[in-house]
Amino acid sequence: MKITALETFLVAPRWLFLKVDTDAGISGWGEPVLEGRAATLAAAIDELSDALIGQDPLRIEDIWQMIYRNGCYRGGPVLMSALAGVDMALWDIKGKHHDAPVHELLGGRVRDKVRSYCWIGGDRPQNLIEDAGRLMANGYDACKMNACAEMQIVARHRDIDAVLRRVSDFRTAVGSDMDFALDFHGRVHAPMAKILLRELEPLRPLFVEDAVVSEQLDTMADLSRDTSIPLCVGERLHSRYAFKPVFEKRAASVINPDISHVGGLSEMVRIGHWAEAYDIALAPHCPLGPITLAASLQIDAICHNAFIQEQSLGMHYNQGADMNDYLLPDSRFSCTDGYMDIPHGPGLGIELDENFIRKQALTGHRWRAPTWRHEDGSIAEW
Repeated sequence: MKITALETFLVAPRWLFLKVDTDAGISGWGEPVLEGRAATLAAAIDELSDALIGQDPLRIEDIWQMIYRNGCYRGGPVLMSALAGVDMALWDIKGKHHDAPVHELLGGRVRDKVRSYCWIGGDRPQNLIEDAGRLMANGYDACKMNACAEMQIVARHRDIDAVLRRVSDFRTAVGSDMDFALDFHGRVHAPMAKILLRELEPLRPLFVEDAVVSEQLDTMADLSRDTSIPLCVGERLHSRYAFKPVFEKRAASVINPDISHVGGLSEMVRIGHWAEAYDIALAPHCPLGPITLAASLQIDAICHNAFIQEQSLGMHYNQGADMNDYLLPDSRFSCTDGYMDIPHGPGLGIELDENFIRKQALTGHRWRAPTWRHEDGSIAEW
C-alpha cells in the first residue's frame, strides 16, 4: 500500500481537516490544526506531501521519525501539529486496513467509557450557573471555565475578589452535583496565582489549568507544592521532551496534552504512559473538532491514568458548525451520565460526512484569537 494524496479542508468554526488517500482505496483522516493558524498548517501539510506520497502508510513510526527528524528543525507548535494530523490519519488507515479500532492495535482498551466535560462561560466568564444547568440537563457532571478575564501581573484587590465571588457563587449553586475545573489560561502571573490558589482551595476545583504560563515551570512547581489543588499543564507543550521537566520538577499532578499539537497518537501514547510512572493523571485537551476527539478517545482507552476528556460539543467558538455536524448520524458523539463511550469502529472509530466537509471548505474560515489590552493599554494575555 502507498500514499497517493494528501488533501486539507479549512472548515468552520476554526478547524483544519486532513484526508490521506492510498492506492488500496483506504483513506484516513487527521486534524492538523493550530487555533488561529489553520492556513499555516495547510501550507505545512502541502510541504510534507513531497516526502509522504509514495510511502507505505502502515510504517507509522518510521514516517513519524522521518517527519520529526528530517530538515534540521524540529518541535514547536506548527511542525508538531502538522505531524499530529498526519499521524492521526495513518493510524486511521492502519485500523481500517486491519478492521480494528486503533486502541486494539495499541494493546486493547482498559476502559469502556471515559468521563467528559465541556466548557462554560465563554472567553470572559459569564452566565456560569445558567450554562452549568444546561450541561447537567444534558447528562454532564463536570465542566471547565476561565477563572478570569484580563488580569495584571499585580492586580487590584477587587479583581481577586470578583474571581472568588464568581466561583463561590457557582459552587453554592451547583453544590456537589457538578465538578468544575478552572483555567487561568496564562492570564494570571505568579504574584496573583499564589493568592488565588490559596483562596480557591475551600471551593475544591477539580484542577487548575495553566496556573501560570508553561514557560514558568519552576514557578508552577513552587505553586504545586504550596496548594492542595491539582495543577494541570500541557496544552502548550508539544513533545515528550517538553514534558520531561514537568515530570522531573513535579510541576503538575495533571497533564493535558493536545493530540493535535503534540505529534498525534504516537507521541501522546508515549507521554501518557510516561506520566503514569510519576503517578500523574492524564486529561487530554480537546476544544477542537471531531477527528481530534476521536483520536483522544483512543488514548483514553489505553492509558490507565486518563480520567477525564475535554470536548467541544456546543462550545462558544463553534458558531457555523459543531462537531457532530461533520459526522454521519450513527457516528455522532454523545454524553450519558457524564461519560462518553470509547469508539469501537475501525481506525479512529468515526465516519465523517465528506460531502458536508467539502461544502464547508468552500467557505472556510479566518478565525483569529482576540486581542485584549489592560486598562493601561498594555497587551493582555488571551
